[in-house]
Amino acid sequence: MKNFFRYFFAIFLIVIGVMLVMANLEVIDFNFSVAWHYIYPIFFVVIGFMWLIRYLRRRGGSWIFGSFFLIFGSLLIMDRLDWMTFAFKDVINLWPLLIVYIGFSLIGRKRISTDFNYDYDMNGKYDYNTGREKKYFNNSMFTVGTHTFDEQNWKVEPMHLKHMAGDFYFNFSKAFIPEKKIPITIDSLAGDVNIVLPENVDFRIYATVKAGEIKVLDQTVDGINRRLVYHTNDYDTAVRKLDFHIDLKAGSIRIDRV
Repeated sequence: MKNFFRYFFAIFLIVIGVMLVMANLEVIDFNFSVAWHYIYPIFFVVIGFMWLIRYLRRRGGSWIFGSFFLIFGSLLIMDRLDWMTFAFKDVINLWPLLIVYIGFSLIGRKRISTDFNYDYDMNGKYDYNTGREKKYFNNSMFTVGTHTFDEQNWKVEPMHLKHMAGDFYFNFSKAFIPEKKIPITIDSLAGDVNIVLPENVDFRIYATVKAGEIKVLDQTVDGINRRLVYHTNDYDTAVRKLDFHIDLKAGSIRIDRV
């Protein structure tokens, strides 16, 4: 995707440069401000299209943002072609799309329980060296709501949780944690992740937020495009340990010990 945008932007600069030269030589009549009025909607369409392609190919992306930018850019283009009237400020009129997205999310909603059957070691889908999956699971990003893991003696197993919007709460002080390395991955568009850990459990975390806050014990970062990597002192030698990989577009991540 990065290469695509690089080539797209390069071609855009070349075309604009050539047209400006021809305009300066009075070969054509070219007004950049007028041309930009027609050109910039194409960027929204391209971005939306690429996000949808990446989502369908399970290489990241977002069907929500992808479809929104595709629709928004297409409406702007139709306005420029005098097919309809739609200005940039009219984006607020697209708010009913939120209802559509929620409807799709409810259709695809899955019940989350503590009885997980993901076996990263046997299936070879988890790379312990990088803390990332080798490829995506077929989980749905349509789930919404709050998910709580705080039942007494709940068993901790490898998890990969994909979520559209909502909160996660994990209380590992009440959990049964086997003596092994347990990976836990959380991908969410918006929400808060709160984790409570007992003092005697070692852990590592790789956390990123596009907009929000990350607080791990006494370390805090906040703002735009923030990342925090942390591990306890005895993590490498510990037999029982948790390996968190959390990615939020907007929200907060917090880990405390009791």
